Amino acid sequence: MLLHVSSLPGGKLGSEAYRFVDWLAEAGQSWWALLPLGPPDWAGSPYASASAFAAHRGYLEQPRAPVSAEELEAFVVRERYWIADWAAFAGDHAIADQVRFDREWGTLRHYAAERGIRLLGDVPIYVARGGADVAAHPELFQRGYVAGAPPDALSSVGQLWGNPLYDWGAMRAQGYRWWIERLRRTFELYDLARIDHFRGFVSYWAVPEGNRTAKRGRWRRGPGAEVFRAAERELGALPLVAEDLGLITPRVHELRDELGIPGMVVMQFAYGGPPSNVHRLENHRRRSVVYAGTHDCDTALGWWRSLSARERRATGLPGIDPSWELTEAALSSRAELAIVQAQDVLGLGSEARTNMPGTSKGNWRWRLRRGQLTSAHARRLRELTARHGRLPAA
Repeated sequence: MLLHVSSLPGGKLGSEAYRFVDWLAEAGQSWWALLPLGPPDWAGSPYASASAFAAHRGYLEQPRAPVSAEELEAFVVRERYWIADWAAFAGDHAIADQVRFDREWGTLRHYAAERGIRLLGDVPIYVARGGADVAAHPELFQRGYVAGAPPDALSSVGQLWGNPLYDWGAMRAQGYRWWIERLRRTFELYDLARIDHFRGFVSYWAVPEGNRTAKRGRWRRGPGAEVFRAAERELGALPLVAEDLGLITPRVHELRDELGIPGMVVMQFAYGGPPSNVHRLENHRRRSVVYAGTHDCDTALGWWRSLSARERRATGLPGIDPSWELTEAALSSRAELAIVQAQDVLGLGSEARTNMPGTSKGNWRWRLRRGQLTSAHARRLRELTARHGRLPAA
């Protein structure tokens, strides 16, 4: 199930996170999918974080918990690549906050593992302008261009993210050390991680700085497999999922398969387009992750309400309970892993949408209420999970 920390009741770790883990186990689930854990930007987006390594202190249940000198020293030694840069950027107590987060997160992760729940994280491809990473390593980033995505079905003017773009030549000259250390940190926190905007490693959309939309960008070549092979040599097999959505070329799928990592399909995209549409159930690959909808999609009910009568008929869904019908469609996929949103289990409409791509206001605000996910919801999801052979082995 997809539910970010900020969407928990209270928006932080602590008792509600443990209650959610217990609910997942009751519902027969085995993965908790999260969004990036770094400090969000002014609009609340976790995809433009001030650090690619540090976690958000706002997620701490106990932000003033004591931290010993021994804990600080051990953390600094272990995280020596990035922690001094973050401390220089974030100021007093920055290191102690990261120690507190690791302590709270590690305890939660252990609790989840004991109940058969693993954690699926999310790695934004880019970092924030003016963040700690750019301040510490300006030589690794381009000047004059910013990140975005070209016009597509989600936005007619593209998506102007505005993040700094990597200077891949400079990254290569340093042996991709920054990316190796970023992935090392990622695997300390999660059992599996989704690489956001995977297609950017093949080619990325570069928008001249100062443009108001992403329409006038152009494609530039990315590093391909090099960065991942460099990481493999130090870290071993990389437990990653490729977010290969959007304007995808054959080379993107070739890179995904060359690296041996699963890609993504989304049920909300499955009911249109040609027979070759990769999101159609009959085209799903076993080695993939299917989402009923992602954090960038509307809720299932909101999506259904946006369809015309003709489009609804084309889905073949009864339309009596669209949220659960789309959830069941995802669970029926041959994909190895199926992810559903908490909002869809609750049958919520567009008011509960997490994010609207291409907009900067009104996003990242939805929050679960205490007790909103009930035992009745858990039983229903467990029954569907069992029906499609997805209950974890005893």
